[in-house]
Amino acid sequence: MVAILKVEGLGKSFKDKKVIEDIGFEVQKGEIMAILGPNGAGKSTSIRSILGIMYTEEGKILYEGKEVRHVPREKIGYLPEERGLYKSVKVIDLLLYFADLKDYPLHKAKTRALELLEKLGLEGKDKSSIEELSKGMAQKVQFIASIIHEPELLILDEPFSGLDPVSQDLFKKEIKALADQGTAILLSSHQMNIVEELCDRLFMINKGRKVIYGTLDDVKRKFANFKCTIQGVNEKNALEKIAHVVRVEQTGDRATLFLENDVDVNKWIRLIPSELDIQELKIDRISLHEIFIDIASDRLKGGYVYEK
Repeated sequence: MVAILKVEGLGKSFKDKKVIEDIGFEVQKGEIMAILGPNGAGKSTSIRSILGIMYTEEGKILYEGKEVRHVPREKIGYLPEERGLYKSVKVIDLLLYFADLKDYPLHKAKTRALELLEKLGLEGKDKSSIEELSKGMAQKVQFIASIIHEPELLILDEPFSGLDPVSQDLFKKEIKALADQGTAILLSSHQMNIVEELCDRLFMINKGRKVIYGTLDDVKRKFANFKCTIQGVNEKNALEKIAHVVRVEQTGDRATLFLENDVDVNKWIRLIPSELDIQELKIDRISLHEIFIDIASDRLKGGYVYEK
């Protein structure tokens, strides 16, 4: 696969505070890559640097192999986390305006706008003003505005926030279709279940620095330790005494035992005391959501994951 975007060693400070340091990753044509991290981690600064909204003091940005100050604006689509549309403007006029800003032919834009409105359940809304639409409908219009010009690189910042499940499915279907057509997509979201469903690779940042970078399979192998869920009435301290258990979370008669890294679960299961009350038992790896929580709370230690 071809890397359409590559950033190397990005660093940015505000006054004397370093907000990002040595940030580097690439996005390939036709892939969906997640950029993740807790609030204040440096995601927005990284994205704004790629867009040219701000400039970094360190590092470089390469687009299609050539160093640039920012990605060419006609080549990029952007859906910001903070939504904002001209409320009194008709939907079709707004979409044509955004297409014109990107130097996209207006005759193609009108056809494409009507097709996308229909695909996202907004057929017949082209003559409505934004203020006549519900919040979810307006969000769909803003999404269409970000892809109306057929961008080569699409940056989506919390695209699923505030959407109902039906609308989320429509967005996911269209995002997958865009990737299948060759669009490189950089997705920022706090909804880890959707990230697991959509993304090929992920880049996770915390406190301005890279902590994880690689394919979802790589990340799970490296960081997704095993956990054991036991249904039964047991004392928490008895569970904590079991070998290789690093912590226990208990609610009522359900307890989750988080295990040390590299535990051989086939051997470990034999260490469970026979006197425990076990009505149900399940062993699996922790989810991406739990990895995210561990990173945000500084429970996760370890190196980086690089795609082979």
